Amino acid sequence: MWLDIRRVVFMSKKDKNANVSFSWAFKEYIWPRKKIVLLGLFLIVLRSLAGLILPFATQSLIDDVIPNKDMGYLITLVAIVCGAILIQSVSSFSLTRLLSVEAQRLISVMRAQVQRKLLKLPISFFDDNKSGALVSRVMTDVEGVRNIVGTGLVQLIGGTFTAIISLVLLIQINAWMTLFVLVPVAIFAFIAMKAFGYIRPIFRTRGKINAEVTGRLTETLNGVRVIKGFNAEEQESQTFEKGVDKLFQNVKKSLTATALITSSSTLLLGLASAGIMGVGGYFIVEESMTVGDFFAFTLLLGFMIAPIVQMSNIGSQLTEAMAGLDRTQELMSMEEEDNPEQRTVILDKIKGDIKFDDVSFSYEEDKEVLHNISFDAPAGSVTALVGSSGSGKSTIAGLAASFLNPSDGKLSLDGIDMSTINLGSYRSLLGVVLQDDFLYEGTIRENILFPRPNASEDELMAAVVGAYVNEFTDRFDDGLDTVIGERGVKLSGGQRQRISIARALLADPKVIILDEATSNLDTESEAFIQKSLNILMKNRTTFVIAHRLSTIQQADQILVIEEGKIEEQGNHQELIDKQGRYHDLFMYQSRI
Repeated sequence: MWLDIRRVVFMSKKDKNANVSFSWAFKEYIWPRKKIVLLGLFLIVLRSLAGLILPFATQSLIDDVIPNKDMGYLITLVAIVCGAILIQSVSSFSLTRLLSVEAQRLISVMRAQVQRKLLKLPISFFDDNKSGALVSRVMTDVEGVRNIVGTGLVQLIGGTFTAIISLVLLIQINAWMTLFVLVPVAIFAFIAMKAFGYIRPIFRTRGKINAEVTGRLTETLNGVRVIKGFNAEEQESQTFEKGVDKLFQNVKKSLTATALITSSSTLLLGLASAGIMGVGGYFIVEESMTVGDFFAFTLLLGFMIAPIVQMSNIGSQLTEAMAGLDRTQELMSMEEEDNPEQRTVILDKIKGDIKFDDVSFSYEEDKEVLHNISFDAPAGSVTALVGSSGSGKSTIAGLAASFLNPSDGKLSLDGIDMSTINLGSYRSLLGVVLQDDFLYEGTIRENILFPRPNASEDELMAAVVGAYVNEFTDRFDDGLDTVIGERGVKLSGGQRQRISIARALLADPKVIILDEATSNLDTESEAFIQKSLNILMKNRTTFVIAHRLSTIQQADQILVIEEGKIEEQGNHQELIDKQGRYHDLFMYQSRI
């Protein structure tokens, strides 16, 4: 029975990765905890052996104590049974306490490992996956490991041991009655094997559906203002209901298979027990079996059948656990963006000379969005990127920030190929200010200190003053300790931008990426932000993506990007004199 369940749970033919998943789980999580697992096995074997005392005590009571009226032996039997019960209780408590706690500890460790792995994956991975779905993979997929390191796997092995010992003892009491029992047990094992093979793909699909539903719900909550603004509550509710119903249909399939296992075990093993009454009665009448033997056989039969029935439940749990670990293993085996074998150059200090040499880039194969881009951004210079929406400006900035890697060509920093530079060492010298920069729920102080939590108060205040954050925090009762709400919803757009700039100032980077940092702001906010940006850009290599051309007239060079190519290049006056695309854009905005 154990071999059948193990074959289905860990090496299902319907899932080619099943045996790989178990070997990975065994090496990663079971083997490092072999001492705890072995101790758990010892405890469950001890509990099983203690449980076998009762059938033999019952046999002796009926066949020896009662006929002989031996009170001394009776007291001894009761003492032995009480001792066995005490051993069972203590071992059960110790087993649960030992393995359950270790399983929960492992879940917390795995969640931390998966989250750490997620943050090491490239930006493209996050572009292709919903944040809510990734949350589900971190929090939900790993929970099943408790059934492997916890009591599940140990109980499965211990139950198998108990069933085998009971089977041997049953054969010794009456081989024919034992053979009669094994027929329905074999039928049940066959049904369970088929059922487990059927439900594992269902559990894998359930994890994906659950991640999709969670992802949609997360998006709905994050975009609640847009939903309410367009009166789309009912539409979102219907979409969510469809996802929940899809999840329900998946659960219903697995419940059907589980119910089949449970009901078949009840039917077949129940019929076996009923048949034993008839067969056992026959042997007692024929005086080839004592009443004590019959009672001992019946109790031992329970000890053999109970673990088998328990195995069906544990097998289902292990199947679900392995399905979740399959998804976890899939994520953990993904290639990280900062490949230590390829990115071997560790930066300490840099000048900030960035060069694009015939760089092309594709998000999808055979669909280039940048074509043969070449330009130099000298240290301390300001390079402005302008052009139509979707022209490739943000992609160029993403390449400069190392969020993306060129498909062709070479991108270098101080003459060093960027593909060989350790990303952590480069990004420690990088600052990014986005149009809708991310702020954590918490205080203004905590958000500014984000890149350097241990910065001094003087360094913090220098960043605050440099970004003109104090212009509005001085009006707040709690100043820098004002709580700003999720994503800074309690602040205006200009206030959020100034906090982002202060954060970048505190980080003191050598390379700055400004992605439309002054768009969609009122005139007063833009004036403050432009002042703080001028402080931020001083003596730093800067890339500016701007729709408002009035903000980039002082840039050292302006690149006009159209359809993934550099259409024009020069400073403001040079491009105005050319009377090309930049001239047209500038004159159009000037009229507005």
